[in-house]
Amino acid sequence: MKALPLGLLALFVASTAHAVEYATVLPKQSRVEFEFRQMGVPVKGGFKRFTTQMTFDPARPEAARAQIEIDLASIDAGSAEADDEAAGKLWFNRSAYPKASFVSSTVRALGNDRYEMRGTLTLKGRSRELVVPVRFVPGKTAAAFDGSFSLNRLDFGIGEGMWADVSTVANEVRVSFRIAATGK
Repeated sequence: MKALPLGLLALFVASTAHAVEYATVLPKQSRVEFEFRQMGVPVKGGFKRFTTQMTFDPARPEAARAQIEIDLASIDAGSAEADDEAAGKLWFNRSAYPKASFVSSTVRALGNDRYEMRGTLTLKGRSRELVVPVRFVPGKTAAAFDGSFSLNRLDFGIGEGMWADVSTVANEVRVSFRIAATGK
């Protein structure tokens, strides 16, 4: 009778010994992008500089952690004029708030390499809880973590004053990301 529990223990140890913890982010293979509507027309952009710290072991997703910090000065909103406008007080107010950050609090497995990541997004001095769906895409030498979510820009004071009119610039902003990482 004792062989069965020992056999199960050996199977558990063997399966966790082959698990890979992804913690080394590959910045050149990673991206953070956004899309919103201005006067009904889709506008796409992204951020060129951001740092990510993460740990993820598919065998223990509940222990996963992620933190991303975005340099708001690295925005690419499609033109130099739009990038300059985004820097001002009515938009990101980069002189007071140069970075945006997301810090995960929990990760829950949903099955089929899909996960739900909960955490706090802080932007322009305002913090909101988010639930972000993430898809884990394993690879031979690296893995990718793909996700997207929507946020309401006015919840963060983005586009104040004359830009608060949602018929000019929609309130909803779609954010998508791909974080590539290698395991150890």
